[in-house]
Amino acid sequence: MYKSLKTKAFLLLALVAMLSALVSAEDPTNTYQKSVVLIKSVFQDFDYSTPWKQTAMASGVGSGFVVSDNAILTNAHNVSNTKYVELKKQGLPQRYLAYVTYVGHDCDLALITTQDPAFFADTVPLELGPIPAANSTVRTYGFPMGGRHISVTEGVVSRIQMDLYSHTRADTHLVVQTDAAINPGNSGGPVMQDGKVVGVAFQGLRAADNIGYMIPTTVIQHFLDDTADGVYDGFGSLGFSFFPALHSESYCRYLNLPPGQQGVVVLNTMLNSSIEDIFKAEDVITKFDDYDIDNDAMVNVYGLALHMSEITEQKQIGDTIDITYYRDGEERTVTAAIAANRPPLPYWRQFDTKPRYYLYAGLTFVPLSRNFLETWGKDWAAEIPFRLKYLFANSAQLNESKERTEYVVLSEILPDEVNSYSTRHLNSVVETVNGVAINSLADLKAAFEDNEDPFCKIKFMFSETPLILDSEEAFVRTPEIMNKYNVPAKASLEN
Repeated sequence: MYKSLKTKAFLLLALVAMLSALVSAEDPTNTYQKSVVLIKSVFQDFDYSTPWKQTAMASGVGSGFVVSDNAILTNAHNVSNTKYVELKKQGLPQRYLAYVTYVGHDCDLALITTQDPAFFADTVPLELGPIPAANSTVRTYGFPMGGRHISVTEGVVSRIQMDLYSHTRADTHLVVQTDAAINPGNSGGPVMQDGKVVGVAFQGLRAADNIGYMIPTTVIQHFLDDTADGVYDGFGSLGFSFFPALHSESYCRYLNLPPGQQGVVVLNTMLNSSIEDIFKAEDVITKFDDYDIDNDAMVNVYGLALHMSEITEQKQIGDTIDITYYRDGEERTVTAAIAANRPPLPYWRQFDTKPRYYLYAGLTFVPLSRNFLETWGKDWAAEIPFRLKYLFANSAQLNESKERTEYVVLSEILPDEVNSYSTRHLNSVVETVNGVAINSLADLKAAFEDNEDPFCKIKFMFSETPLILDSEEAFVRTPEIMNKYNVPAKASLEN
């Protein structure tokens, strides 16, 4: 009897020990959840047509996760144009004031932190893993629609490709598509597989059910490496346009290429780009580093067929790339630098920068940008004047000035007798002021303020009709116009 009781007691102790071990070996999901946070932000956008004004304040929620001892990774769109950011952890009432340390709008990623060390006390930095395989299962963690508790959704990876990032509505990087539900508030949360982060949830497809996208770890690592020196530079490029002409055998023979050679044909290079003096029209680019480029501009990388831009995406601004190409039937190689290579008209949405402007005689001049064009509303691409539509689509090709850094547009007219009959020039781009070329807002300011002629003649692009103003009258009326329309300053030339 005693032996039987002793045996039962031993078994009971063993069972208790086993259960204790299971409890102490905490469920990995609980560990992940301690490192996933709710982000609440208050933001206020700018009015790019009347640039001294701001729109009404609004609020939003998103998710993020701990990636180091004092840093949280999230989406840039969760913290763009923010006035106030705070963090919450699941199950805790405390709210922690947060601030942004680095933001990459081009890849929709940001690092934020809080000065309260208690926030990170029980968190574990989540480790980055590889690109998940197609048809593999992933889990998305976050706070969809806000809420007090973390939501976990499971889905299957269905596609991996280069695609548009909706934050700037212009930048294209690698994305991973999944059928795990990604709703507002999920953005910035980790997508996990085998205990590692394989992506950051960032956007969904409204036109379809349960199609969401995550930013893969290749893009995340590029962002983190970029910020390591204390400055975020962004993703670079080579600055040329091309077309897939080599599907035509006649075109191949015309270019005197070896039989079966694949690649892409250069159309033109961007003015002031890092390869402006390297390539010319009808050069055929066949290889980036050791990656062969096919006739569809695709390369084999990560075991996938991806657009050739993924090879330059792997590199930081300032890095170099070896390019193999043909010219007049001769194979050549060259080493080129990856650079920002930004055109003078930003086709991407801008954030966290105060609009610049210059006011003269009630005429408001601003740099032409996508933000300004979007003031026409949701259907801005169809609603904007044709001349702006044409310039937006072809600005890099139309620009012939190496000094040009931006186009300047007449965005708003504050009506006054000094600027009567000037409305026909509204939304027109300035070409010259009294014969002085206008390649930036600073040029415009100098042309107006240095003008000693009795009249000021403003010529606009795509128009033969100039705008003529009385210089002395404009000088006298400008302060009165500012007072009448409550304009706080004549100019704002700094972001």
